[in-house]
Amino acid sequence: MTLLDLPGVNATLNGVSALLLLTGYRFIRRGEIERHRACMVAAFVVSILFLASYLVYHYNVGSTRFPGTGWIRGAYLALLVSHVLLAAAVPPLAIVTLYRAARGDVPRHRRIARITLPVWLYVSVTGVVIYALLYRFYGAA
Repeated sequence: MTLLDLPGVNATLNGVSALLLLTGYRFIRRGEIERHRACMVAAFVVSILFLASYLVYHYNVGSTRFPGTGWIRGAYLALLVSHVLLAAAVPPLAIVTLYRAARGDVPRHRRIARITLPVWLYVSVTGVVIYALLYRFYGAA
């Protein structure tokens, strides 16, 4: 594996995180608390792996310019801005949400989880979309 493989790894980790979040949500809706907990902790671990891989890649490679032009460039940049801004919120939201669950503070866990889940899911899914646009559809080097 080389540095150039990391964007694909990162997209995969984002996709896995999204699937774990959705599965965990499904479990909690069914009352399967242990399975919910396992999925959410796994999503957190996968997101930490993503962050480490993302930082290694961008430390070594820098930023990658989107090569598309016209309306798609504006759409990509709008998506990227929303993704980056919300991505900055995910670590503290996830940590507080998991902390409240671990402490057994279910009412406060639920309140923040209603914010954390959609934000985290949006960031995970848009991360995959950004990868696809940047590296697959528009072939950035």
